[in-house]
Amino acid sequence: MNLADLGWNDFLQERVEPLLVGGAEVARVAEHHRTEYVLFSSQGELRATVAGKIRLTAEGKGDFPVVGDWVVIEPRPGESFARITEIVPRKTRFSRKTAGTETEEQVLAANIDTAFWVTSLNSEFNTRRMERYLAAVSESGARPAVILNKADLGTPQDIERMTGDFVSIAPDVPFHVVSAMKKEGFEALAPYLARGSTVVFLGMSGVGKSSIVNVLSGKTVRKVTGIRESDDRGRHTTSTRQLIILPGGGMVIDTPGIRELQLWDSPGSFSGSFGDIESLAGECRFADCSHETEPGCAVKEAVEDGRLDRKHYENYLKLRREIARIESQKDVRSRIVEKRRQRQFGRLIKDMKKHSQKY
Repeated sequence: MNLADLGWNDFLQERVEPLLVGGAEVARVAEHHRTEYVLFSSQGELRATVAGKIRLTAEGKGDFPVVGDWVVIEPRPGESFARITEIVPRKTRFSRKTAGTETEEQVLAANIDTAFWVTSLNSEFNTRRMERYLAAVSESGARPAVILNKADLGTPQDIERMTGDFVSIAPDVPFHVVSAMKKEGFEALAPYLARGSTVVFLGMSGVGKSSIVNVLSGKTVRKVTGIRESDDRGRHTTSTRQLIILPGGGMVIDTPGIRELQLWDSPGSFSGSFGDIESLAGECRFADCSHETEPGCAVKEAVEDGRLDRKHYENYLKLRREIARIESQKDVRSRIVEKRRQRQFGRLIKDMKKHSQKY
C-alpha cells in the first residue's frame, strides 16, 4: 500500500522521523478487535498488538490506538504481525465521554477530515441533538457536515422542512440529501472523498450509515438490516469501527449507532451550533458573563425580546454546565491517577532497594 494514499504526508513524516529507528515503520489503524488491531502499511495488512509501555503509561482508553490513528510499529520480518510502540500525535479526533457514570474519554475516530452526522427522513430530526453534535465536532478539529438519507421515503415538502430546520441552527454547515436505496445525491459527497482524505459517519442506528458506505464502495462491505416497524428505530448492525478504502481513493470510517453523545472536550467556542449566542456575548456588559444572572446580558435580552429562541438558549446553558461538570470530574480523576502512579513508583523503589541489599 502507498502510505500517501492513506493520508501520510511530509508534515507527519517530519514529526515522526526521530522515532523511526531500528527498522521501525509507520502504519494506519484500520480495525480494532479487543486486544488486537488490523493495520494498513507499506507491507499490506498486518495484525498487531500494543507494546507494554503503552499499557503502562495509558491513563485511560483514550490513550490507546483507535481506528484512523497513525502508529509507529516494529514489524516482524517474514510475518504479517507487528508491535505498536507509539501513537503519532492526532491531527483531529472525535471523542465523547464514555456512557454511564465513569469519567473517561472514548475516541471514536482519529485523523479525520470531515465528520458527517447521518440522519434520515424516517427518523426524528432532533434539533437539540444536532446542536450537541456540532458542539462536539467543533472541538474535534474536523469539518462538520450532515447527510439526510432515505430521501425516497418522503415528499419534496418533507425534505424542505427538514432542510429548513437544520439551516435555522447551522446555516454555514453543509447539508446533503441522498437516497442510498436509489443511489441518488451521492455526487455531492465526492469533494469530501478525494484520494488521501478521511471521513467518519456518525449517527443513530437505522439511519443508513452502512448503506451509504456500500453505495460509495460499489459493493457490500458492511452488513445492513432494516428498522423495527414498531418504533422506526434501527438495530445495531455495525458493531465495530472500520477504516474502508473507497475505489476513488478516499477513506470512510463507519461507526456503530450512537445512542448517547456526551461531550468530552471543553469547547473554547460553540461557533458550530451556537454562533449566534457567541456573537451576542461580545455585547454583554461583563466579559466573563455566564448569560444566566448577570445584569446587562445581551444574550438574555435577545431571548426576552424574541430575537433568540429560548430552547436554543437553554440547550446552550445545559451543554456549558455539562462540560463544567465533566471538567471537574476530570480533575478528580487526574489526582487519583497521579496518586496511583506515585504508589506504584514507591513500590518499585522499595523493591529495588530490597534487591540491592540482598545482593
